[in-house]
Amino acid sequence: MGLDQSVVVDFANKLWSRTPKKVRPMKLPALCASVCVVLLNSCPFLLAQDGAALYKQHCAACHDQVSPRIPPRTALQKMSASRILRTMDFGLMMSIAYPLHRNEREAIANFLGTGTEDVPFPPSAFCSEKEPSLSTRSSQSWTGWSPNFSNTRFQTTAAAHLTAAEVPNLKLKWAFGFPGDIIAFGAPTIRGELLFIGSARGTVHAMNAKTGCIYWTFQANGPVRAAPLVVEDGTGYSLLFGDQVGWFYAIDGKTGKLIWRRRVDDHESTRLTGSAAFEDGIVFVPAASWEETRAVAPDYPCCTFRGSVTALRVSDGSQVWKSYLVDPPRKMGEPKRGTAAFGPSGAPVWSAPTVDRKRGVLYVTTGDNYSSPATATSDAVVALRLKTGQIAWSKQATSGDVFNAGCAAGDNPNCPEHVGPDFDFGASAMLVTYQGRDLLIAGQKSGIVYAFDPDQNGKILWQARVGKGGTNGGVQWGMTSDEKNVYAAVSDKVTKHGSSVAVGPAAVGDADFDPALGGGLTALRLIDGAKAWFAPSRPCTPPRPGCSPAQPGALSCVPGAVFSGSMDGHIRAFSTEDGHLLWDFDTAHDFPTVNGIPARGGSLDGAGPVILDGMIYVNSGYPRFGGMPGNVLLAFSLDGR
Repeated sequence: MGLDQSVVVDFANKLWSRTPKKVRPMKLPALCASVCVVLLNSCPFLLAQDGAALYKQHCAACHDQVSPRIPPRTALQKMSASRILRTMDFGLMMSIAYPLHRNEREAIANFLGTGTEDVPFPPSAFCSEKEPSLSTRSSQSWTGWSPNFSNTRFQTTAAAHLTAAEVPNLKLKWAFGFPGDIIAFGAPTIRGELLFIGSARGTVHAMNAKTGCIYWTFQANGPVRAAPLVVEDGTGYSLLFGDQVGWFYAIDGKTGKLIWRRRVDDHESTRLTGSAAFEDGIVFVPAASWEETRAVAPDYPCCTFRGSVTALRVSDGSQVWKSYLVDPPRKMGEPKRGTAAFGPSGAPVWSAPTVDRKRGVLYVTTGDNYSSPATATSDAVVALRLKTGQIAWSKQATSGDVFNAGCAAGDNPNCPEHVGPDFDFGASAMLVTYQGRDLLIAGQKSGIVYAFDPDQNGKILWQARVGKGGTNGGVQWGMTSDEKNVYAAVSDKVTKHGSSVAVGPAAVGDADFDPALGGGLTALRLIDGAKAWFAPSRPCTPPRPGCSPAQPGALSCVPGAVFSGSMDGHIRAFSTEDGHLLWDFDTAHDFPTVNGIPARGGSLDGAGPVILDGMIYVNSGYPRFGGMPGNVLLAFSLDGR
């Protein structure tokens, strides 16, 4: 995406003319033009965007035509700009909009849409009591990605108020609909009687965990996927979370009022998918990116994003340290067909960091590189020092993994010469103790689960294959562990013609999946990684578009039972003793909701079940890569009480 030198020089001259004479350097226009050419060619999102021109270039071919399946421009012009933007961010148009920078999407939405906001929730959706209670009882908490800092997603019997024998008695208690969304990917978090959850429209909801009524809402700058943290801040409680356009927030947990917000990385494609971690007044924010999919556009200068972790003070959002996982990118050789290439890049951190207080380190897992050269910190477990962010050690599982969405789009100059297998670590590492010995357990998209020794710089103690692996295979969003086993479900979804589903622009909903292939849940012994049992996936019945038996979502467990969602829309519980089925609920249908919003369930992916105080909370609806859309949060309790 090159800029005409004359355009930039004209901009520089205008800047010169508006600069006070006393501070004008003599060569400002030439210097500014030179700097701006480099800067804006690398960062085109800094330019103001013409919504009409972008619509004509990217949208008019479909929406200016008459088709019963495609809404015409006249219909779009009756929608709010915010709704159109959500549709491009995480709606039916996200596969088309991925190559666009977000300010380009915003320009299109503002060109088409009205300034009128969507209809708010009805008064009946709100709680009758004005002041929610944030309990400090440790047994009343699942805050962030896991109820414990070790990220095992294990809930004790005392906190769960649920035994394996009682699991078959779980019934739906209430359902909550996310208006205008087709994906329910926000991970819930609970403190006391309050449940906090984000949404694809960027709304964070504070709700009563028992009834589903709303106390307050907060509107973020972008979609909110990560589970919020609730931490004491000296005067009360702060709710800490990131959004999908790179902003991180602290808001008052009781009122929803903004305390501070900060953009943790300047790269335009930054997104915060993983929950933050907290220790001693500092919050640790992992950063991932859209850039891997941006590369599907042949003229995109791939790639410059660097995965990172940023440490911020909870009190005011000021930065303590920032640690990048790859070196600064540089221009790599001559441009291909006019497109500049940069590297190294990538090694995103998709998931929540894991705090190790004993050793004073923070563990993160990383994804692949987007462009050459490959680095030693991609597809790795990395230990960062809590105080400084310096890398204490790094252990790589797959070397040479350079991959981006351009590789799935034919002859694309952004695809590296040597294409890697795309074996990210997308799930958090779990710090577990077995027979007095600490183990760091991590699952990879390769279909392999590893046990690392945190006392020997990540030495691999054992490894076990639990799936075939692939671009959308293996362990995706998270495993769980109790005092005896590690439980790992795999995706491994394939289409009917036998191919895996590729990263990048893909069908949103209704993919033609093989209804019988994919998924599976394995229990591995902590002591040596040997298989304790295997629970095969269940074929889609009946087979239908968007339905797959794959199990990519995060797992959760209580003593005696492990919970796993599936792309077929079912949430199931299995015995931790032998893997037999304890409970099965199909979420892929319509639900009446406590907030009066039409809602339907679909595929289960991403965020896993949250278990607390006799209840289980499950999101349903995930159409990325062809799954079934949905927009509902479901709450289950014993006999629906």
